[in-house]
Amino acid sequence: MESGSGGAGCCCCFLYYAYGSNLLRERLLLSSPSAVLCAVARLQDFKLKFGHHQGRTSSVWHGGAATIVQSPGDEVWGIVWKMNTSNLSSLDKQEGVEDGIYVPIEVNVHTQAGEVLTCRSYQMKDCVCGSPSPQYKKVICMGAEQNGLPADYQKKLEAIETNNYAGPVPIMEEIEAAVKAKKINSA
Repeated sequence: MESGSGGAGCCCCFLYYAYGSNLLRERLLLSSPSAVLCAVARLQDFKLKFGHHQGRTSSVWHGGAATIVQSPGDEVWGIVWKMNTSNLSSLDKQEGVEDGIYVPIEVNVHTQAGEVLTCRSYQMKDCVCGSPSPQYKKVICMGAEQNGLPADYQKKLEAIETNNYAGPVPIMEEIEAAVKAKKINSA
């Protein structure tokens, strides 16, 4: 694992703090192939919420999407990914920055090794609360398990109520295919 003092350690890289579907490596690699796991980290004084930008359901996930909101005393666990700046525009696109859905923000997160890292993250604008689809929740929980987030935090994620959406979610099929391919390649 690499460490950095506030930055990513080089001008061609940046640190990205993921707390939603990008906890799952295979999900992130679909749009950002340079992502390398840097650390498990905690964002202090924020909490995880799910919602719709201006009340509109995500056409990708068919339910509320994750965001972070300031909340003194709470914490959100996630992953710090080290990424090449060449993937910044694809990450912004995935997060809906150009459509005004999410805005990039800078957050200071605490690693399990006690380091404080300054990372890019995203926060939903004009969020109206709404439950996530079971498929979206599954990806977040898979990512939390894959990266060993604290067990009590994983339990919190498992307890999130969904909207029971049962229709097709094409991105889920892509992610499951990537997970399957990885299992085949590592067998």
